Amino acid sequence: MAKQSWKPGNMLYPLPAVMVSCAREGERPNIITVAWTGTVCTNPPMVSISLRPGRYSYDIIRETGEFVINLTTEKLVWATDYCGVRSGRQVDKFQEAGLTPEQVGELMFAPGILESPVNIACKVWRIEELGSHHLFLAHVVGVRVDEKLLDKTGKLNLNKAGLLAYSHGEYFTLGQLWGSFGYSVRREPKKAREVAEKKPWEKSAAKTDKARRKKGTGRAGGGPYR
Repeated sequence: MAKQSWKPGNMLYPLPAVMVSCAREGERPNIITVAWTGTVCTNPPMVSISLRPGRYSYDIIRETGEFVINLTTEKLVWATDYCGVRSGRQVDKFQEAGLTPEQVGELMFAPGILESPVNIACKVWRIEELGSHHLFLAHVVGVRVDEKLLDKTGKLNLNKAGLLAYSHGEYFTLGQLWGSFGYSVRREPKKAREVAEKKPWEKSAAKTDKARRKKGTGRAGGGPYR
């Protein structure tokens, strides 16, 4: 495998594409699309977002100490992109993107987005001024979840929502499931494990070879037909 050495840069992809909503008291709410966001801590529950100081939402969040992370889906891809390329100084993003603000958690100012499957209400704990971006570390103070994503037992099936990911300038939905947490050390029947570990092209080749052997066109020895 041939590789090139590049100068240092942010090449960590894919990332979640989320819409972050915020508002000042008495002013229209705003939305900013953020890909630089992540989980920080489980107990207490904490998250982070990174913003450029020049963005319209930056001062709103810094002054109010509140924001909401709204997960996005394939149905929200246009709104997600729009809220990332238009400034709230000039346009009402909720109105232009056809989105609806709603109360989330114990926040006083920042609304959530009704059309988002999950809204994560956050209160700023600390701001780290790192350089081109400032890191907002925040406590999660409330979460709202679309009931359509819950099964009969109340379990959340979030991956059925068609969540968006951002990778090097493009938006994607989640692809094929390849495993679940801990599956690499879980004890499984040998046959099931062998099937799970097969590559897609190996499965295809094996299927093609079986069909050809049945017709008498496969090569001797029963190996993949190449």
